[in-house]
Amino acid sequence: MTSLFAAAVFSLALPGGWFAPAAEVKTWSLESLAGLKPLNVKASASSWRGRRAVRLIDEPGEKPDAKSTGGEAIAILTDSSFEDGTIEAEIAGAPREGAREGSRGFVGIAFRVQEDPSRFECFYLRPTNGRSDDQLRRNHSTQYVSEPEFPWHRLRQENPGVYESYVDLEPGAWTKVRIVVEGTQARLYVHDAAQPALVVHDLKHGRTRGRVALWIGQDTDAYFSRLTVR
Repeated sequence: MTSLFAAAVFSLALPGGWFAPAAEVKTWSLESLAGLKPLNVKASASSWRGRRAVRLIDEPGEKPDAKSTGGEAIAILTDSSFEDGTIEAEIAGAPREGAREGSRGFVGIAFRVQEDPSRFECFYLRPTNGRSDDQLRRNHSTQYVSEPEFPWHRLRQENPGVYESYVDLEPGAWTKVRIVVEGTQARLYVHDAAQPALVVHDLKHGRTRGRVALWIGQDTDAYFSRLTVR
C-alpha cells in the first residue's frame, strides 16, 4: 500500500444542469515516509497501538536544519497545499525516554507552512496536562502558535488564556484532531467533539497559503496516522 493517495474531486449540481467542482479531498495514510520532508526531527515508519504510523522523535543533539527553520521539529507534506478548509488526523504523543522534567509530549499539526519553513500556524496538544491534578496545567492542554513571531510564551504573556484551553487528553493515546480554517479564523476540534476546544479569530500571519506539516515539540515521541485535507 502506498503512503499517499487522493480521493476524487466531487461535483455539485447547479441550477440549469451545470456542474461545478466541490472541495478536493486528499488523504495521506502515513504508513511510510513517502511524501514527507523531515526537518530537525528523527522520522521513521513505525506502528503504535495497533496501527501503522509515522513516528517523529525529538532527540538530543545538534540539529542540522535548525538555523534555516528556527529549530522547529516538523515533517512537511511536500505535495500539500492549504489555505482554507479542514485538516483531520490521528495523533499520539508523550515525553520521550529520558525527557527533561516539565516535558509534556507536545504533538500537533502545522498549516500554511511557508517556503521559509520557520513560518507557519499551528495547533498542538500537551497530552500530560489533560488529566493533571493542577488545574492551571489542565487549562494549558491545547495551544495555538504562529511561528516565529508568536511562540507560546509570548502569546501566554500578552494574552493569558486566549490561545490555549483545556481538553481531556491521555499521553500516548490515539487522539483525533480536526482543524477548520477560514481566512484569519481557525478552530481546533478534539475527540470528534461537536464544539471546538480552541477558537482563534486572528491568525497572526493573516490569510496565507502553504503546506501542511506534522509537528512535535521538545523531548517528544509522537505518532501520526491518516491525515486528510479537504
